[in-house]
Amino acid sequence: MYEENCVAFKGNKEGISIYFNKNSDYEKLKEQLIMKIEGAKRFFIGAKVISIQGKILTDDQRNEIKEIIYSRFGMSMVEKDEEIKRNKIQVSKRVFEGIEEGNTKFVRATIRSGQRIKFKGNVVIIGDVNPGAEVLAEGNILVMGALRGLAHAGSSGNQRAFVAAFSLQPTQLRIADVIARSPDNEPIKPMGPELARIKKGVVVIEPYLPNK
Repeated sequence: MYEENCVAFKGNKEGISIYFNKNSDYEKLKEQLIMKIEGAKRFFIGAKVISIQGKILTDDQRNEIKEIIYSRFGMSMVEKDEEIKRNKIQVSKRVFEGIEEGNTKFVRATIRSGQRIKFKGNVVIIGDVNPGAEVLAEGNILVMGALRGLAHAGSSGNQRAFVAAFSLQPTQLRIADVIARSPDNEPIKPMGPELARIKKGVVVIEPYLPNK
């Protein structure tokens, strides 16, 4: 039952780490987190949270947790850079799980307007892809940040390629020879990591659910 051992805390001189059971539903974890902090409010008020571990959360879920602990309990969230990077790497590993990776190029930078990344394999961007920037790969494209530029996966004709991003808002998205564009005047507001791939001849964008 989720009431037992779904949320745990570990403290040290730097602050408190929150541990979420990776197999538990997010809403249940959130409910139990609030209940546990309420039950020991004197201890937690003003505390500093240095990490959230266990279950991989979307950006929106992490932001909601930060808002809860700050607004309701006066706790601050001060994650270390290495902790943030570790969470993103965990997501990238799940995206590629079960897929033949082949050659992969890692780019640890934000791709700015006018820049172009092209590679005969998979491309992983550890950063954002800004409007006006382009990423072309013969394999898959994974953006561990916001994708707001142009992305072309499977550029040599591979229709099994995919594009995934923490925030998928491309100006143009293409897989093999199939193009998908955002509707005019209707900006896409992703609720979490999303994955685009070809289904029945068209590019379909869907939430990325690693546990399914």
